[in-house]
Amino acid sequence: MSKTHITDVILRDAHQSLIATRMRTEDMLPVCDRLDRIGYWSLEVWGGATFDACLRYLKEDPWERLRKLREALPNTRLQMLLRGQNLLGYRHYSDDVVRAFVTRAADNGMDVFRIFDALNDVRNLETSIAAVRAAGKHAQGTICYTTSPVHGIEQFVAMARQLADMGCDSIAVKDMAGLLTPRVTAELFAALTGAVDLPVHLHMHATAGVAEMCHLKAIENGCRHIDTAISAFAGGASHPPTESMVVALRDTDADTGLDIKALQEIGFYFREVRKKYHQFESEMTGLDTRVQVYQVPGGMISNLHTQLREQGSLNRIEEVLEEIPRVREDLGYPPLVTPTSQIVGAQAVLNVLTGERYKTISNEVKLYLQGRYGRAPGAVNPMVRQLAIGNEDVIDVRPADLLDDEMDRLRREIGELAHSEEDVLTYAMFPELGREFLEQRQAGSLVPEALEPAGSGEGGPKPTEFNITLHGETYHIQITGTGHPAQQERPFYMTVDGVPEEVIVETLSELETQESDTTSIKGSRRPRATGPGDVTTSMPGTVIDVLVQEGDQVQAGDPVLITEAMKMETEIQAPIAGTVKAVHVTRGDSVNPDETLIEITSA
Repeated sequence: MSKTHITDVILRDAHQSLIATRMRTEDMLPVCDRLDRIGYWSLEVWGGATFDACLRYLKEDPWERLRKLREALPNTRLQMLLRGQNLLGYRHYSDDVVRAFVTRAADNGMDVFRIFDALNDVRNLETSIAAVRAAGKHAQGTICYTTSPVHGIEQFVAMARQLADMGCDSIAVKDMAGLLTPRVTAELFAALTGAVDLPVHLHMHATAGVAEMCHLKAIENGCRHIDTAISAFAGGASHPPTESMVVALRDTDADTGLDIKALQEIGFYFREVRKKYHQFESEMTGLDTRVQVYQVPGGMISNLHTQLREQGSLNRIEEVLEEIPRVREDLGYPPLVTPTSQIVGAQAVLNVLTGERYKTISNEVKLYLQGRYGRAPGAVNPMVRQLAIGNEDVIDVRPADLLDDEMDRLRREIGELAHSEEDVLTYAMFPELGREFLEQRQAGSLVPEALEPAGSGEGGPKPTEFNITLHGETYHIQITGTGHPAQQERPFYMTVDGVPEEVIVETLSELETQESDTTSIKGSRRPRATGPGDVTTSMPGTVIDVLVQEGDQVQAGDPVLITEAMKMETEIQAPIAGTVKAVHVTRGDSVNPDETLIEITSA
């Protein structure tokens, strides 16, 4: 045996798993000099959901984060998670976008690219791997581990050989849900290390509570690289603690050689940082062995909780968890990792809340069943495919082969808002969100989401939380307060769907009138859906596009709206044939079930 190398995920996957990717760059930089002295093989600092979260919530330029971290960590490899042809978004991009993104990431300081495809379709990894090699950086081909009737050690070994033939510098086993067991880990790594002459890494979430044992079994069978997280952000949906694994391997042939006291000091720093983000703590803390039954990653469970709670349906979480494996089987057993975890999870929610399986089918499921995400691992349910795409052809080529080059068009569309090629790529990843970010930057109006006032989280009173429904729209309310109840005036801090408001009232009961006033935040006065021609949505979301206008003639089943929920788009269809009488929404509006979004009068 030889030294075990550590990749610490504290600056990316650890906080993505436990506090919804909310850690700000300002809380990373002060500890970078200590991280840089540890001697990690690499630090995972970018990719995954960090790009989205920087733009959407933190109002930070993710490229600037990368540059700052590169400067602050001169002696450590920086690593990112890249979704193959999806890059950091949720669709396939053309090859010229993939090449441009990899080149700019490398030029801004990225060293190691962990490249995966949600379907383990190696065709979707070709361009990214080639681009990383062309940039002179480390290309790490990744196997998404899962279990199903069509997955097994034989398939994973065959994929490892393909990745080696494609020129990868190393192989990673990515167990995003924590499905591995010690016995299977030993068999898998013995087979992989015997089949390929490349370093094999293990990335495993601690959700089911067996990750440390799996790490040891992997190391005993040839693995020399493991992913861990500083203890302050370890365990649960995150990863095994760095300090614990260093101690476990100390004075063995696989000793990491890392300084446990230096790691402990870093842990103390992040313990304090975590308190700052208490409002984003996942409800799914600690271990959760349900992953071994439903195969749902911890972060996905947290998202499901949030979605169901927002519409008062949290009591149906078990129904959704039971539906997810059925949807996954219908779709040919895709591994549950971004974006397929969102595709399967959102469809399971729709199936449960509409009361009829596949009554509403998301656009992403339709694209998936057309082959637009790649080759499904197993056979798909032909009846579901017929419902989704009718008699449309299913493609059997690499999806990106059907895409024209995009960079010139993207440059024209974003125009003078883009000051660099990086800005163009930001727009490419998230067109609506990216444009909004660049506009706010130009206007000098970038404001990160508010953090709860001090004293309202750990060590202080917990916020009062409840939902209210007014005029057909549901709001999630959080209230924290200061001052003594006997004081004539008490300041309360109200957060309405994430928008902070300060309210001065004498007692909590007076908030009823305040709540009525808060409806102006969203201004919804849409009528309740009562008639057969009222167009509604099955779950809360955002309007992406309105496809009709007043006076249009439509047939039953014609698309009239596109909404987005759980990062998935859903086409809303006309319930009857007739004339569009009224349109109550525009692009960007937040919508909820039971609201009339469009009125159609029968022909």
